[in-house]
Amino acid sequence: MLRLHYADTLAAWRTRFLAHRHIAVQVLGYRFCRMWEFYLAAAEVGFRYEGLAVFQIELAKRLESVPRTRAYLEKEEARLRQLENSSLSQPMAAE
Repeated sequence: MLRLHYADTLAAWRTRFLAHRHIAVQVLGYRFCRMWEFYLAAAEVGFRYEGLAVFQIELAKRLESVPRTRAYLEKEEARLRQLENSSLSQPMAAE
């Protein structure tokens, strides 16, 4: 169960959103930004204090096809993060 972890995630998303809210207002409009800000805050409160929860379930046909731990997820996230960082550091090619 990821109840408190997800509350922290929502708080981080809201912090980042608010830091760039002025850009979001230009792109998405004031009304959308007010609704999104409200959703992020309300969802955080729900997970932190009201018992909302998120569950992750893996289904597989064969037991041995799923690793015993979730370490493979961390490895894949690190690999993807490295790819993302290397692509961001390379200049874009002119078309």
